[in-house]
Amino acid sequence: MVGTAPKSAQKLNKFEKFKAEKDGLAVKADLDRFAAMGWEAVDETDLNQRLKWLGIFFRPVTPGKFMLRMRVPNGILSSQKMRVLAEVVKRYGEDGSADITTRQNLQLRGIHLEDIPDIFRRFEAVGLTSVQSGMDNVRNITGSPVAGIDAHELIDTRGLIRLVQDMITGNGQGNAAFTNLPRKFNIAIEGGRDNSVHAEINDVAFVPAYREGQLGFNVLVGGFFSARRCEAAIPLDGWVPPDETVVALCRAILEVYRDHGLRANRQKARLMWLIDEWGLDRFRQAVVAALGRDLLTAAPKDELDWDKRDHIGVHPQKQQGLNFVGLHVPVGRLTAGQMLDLARLAEVYGDGELRLTVEQNVIIPHIPDSRLGAFLQEPLLQTFSIQPSALTRSLVSCTGAQFCNFALVETKQRAIALARQLDTQLTLPQAVRIHWTGCPNSCGQPQVADIGLMGTKVRKEGKAVEGVDIYMGGKVGKEAQLGTCVQKGVACDDLPKVLTDLLIAHFGAQPRSLGDHNGHGPGTVTAIP
Repeated sequence: MVGTAPKSAQKLNKFEKFKAEKDGLAVKADLDRFAAMGWEAVDETDLNQRLKWLGIFFRPVTPGKFMLRMRVPNGILSSQKMRVLAEVVKRYGEDGSADITTRQNLQLRGIHLEDIPDIFRRFEAVGLTSVQSGMDNVRNITGSPVAGIDAHELIDTRGLIRLVQDMITGNGQGNAAFTNLPRKFNIAIEGGRDNSVHAEINDVAFVPAYREGQLGFNVLVGGFFSARRCEAAIPLDGWVPPDETVVALCRAILEVYRDHGLRANRQKARLMWLIDEWGLDRFRQAVVAALGRDLLTAAPKDELDWDKRDHIGVHPQKQQGLNFVGLHVPVGRLTAGQMLDLARLAEVYGDGELRLTVEQNVIIPHIPDSRLGAFLQEPLLQTFSIQPSALTRSLVSCTGAQFCNFALVETKQRAIALARQLDTQLTLPQAVRIHWTGCPNSCGQPQVADIGLMGTKVRKEGKAVEGVDIYMGGKVGKEAQLGTCVQKGVACDDLPKVLTDLLIAHFGAQPRSLGDHNGHGPGTVTAIP
């Protein structure tokens, strides 16, 4: 089935109706016309929904200024591509910026619709694409940010991830076979030992495992977050070698989900709901039928046996005499100038490559020992520290109310300010992962954090104010698990005291004496753009 809702759908909701009327990818042919007529004259469904199939997001909170979501498979960019992205956001002045996301890609902000045709031509010239990055499509495919350079990795995932993306997106031009999924879909392929991709929160995840002495992947399915339900992925009881079988299995699972996924209620349209309805055995049988060949049973155990790494700081590569350096980017926000500077550093000190992480940071690899000293003296490292303090180090935040109409609270500025305040008041024996998300859609992934903060509205002194629900217990790396809500309706103004108490009670924090150093590593800044 290509581009149409399945006949088995009992009832079409409004999203299925507009998809049945016109495939989302069809607006690609309308871009020049939309640019000429201006965003105010664009059909409402095209503007608010179908443009997302091309990664173009109308933002009601900033009318006329769009967000453009890229595809950056495995989080790997060349300096040339980063420079093109920087020049795109640079033209919009203070309105232009980019955010590193929790799926290792970039979202550009401040974009004007009339510039989109020219922007897309510039993207095509350097091999960039934003196609099928929003709505009912497969999102950016994640992998280890140190694939191919980690001395301890088991499988280099870069080529596989590129093949999977090309299959899904028609080599970046769009693929109508997968533009009408019941809902969004996440894929991760992990080749290391520390579960850098958070396999448990993906619809399909491949994790390294030895089966009868051969190295390949065990397969997990069904992980997701939504406002209604959050579930960790479960074993499919499948194992595949690290070759194009991975691509074929992704295609088979997507075809089963596309053709049989629940569509009447969008709150029950993610893959796990289909697995619940069918049972895992029936789902596996359908996948094997779509695959057209037997699927080997899973290996007895996987090789995810390390604690999670954040890759910040200086690390030797498996290539003798080379290093990768992880830079901490506060809550993932980048200006055009910083993007250009990152591209320059990658060219001058490395081989022109940059890596993005799911923690919203940047890695510059391939820096020779002989150039490392000079690299560490670069002024940008005063902003993007390699020694951030305990709370800012692992801070993650979604977009928040500044740009997202779903968000119930402002997140990024508040997250930075509060983390820095607490860092000056407390000492901690280790980094504590605090994740902010502006609404129950959980883009900031509070369920995988040590402390997760989900935006909500609360009553305080008779008035509605911004607040959060607090999650705890999330664990990443080996034996990963999702956290649960432990406290509801905390006003944001009360968070300094509440978080201080939690950090002391659960994470070994101690109040600082007046003579203590303030705890900030080099490179703190007072605000993000």
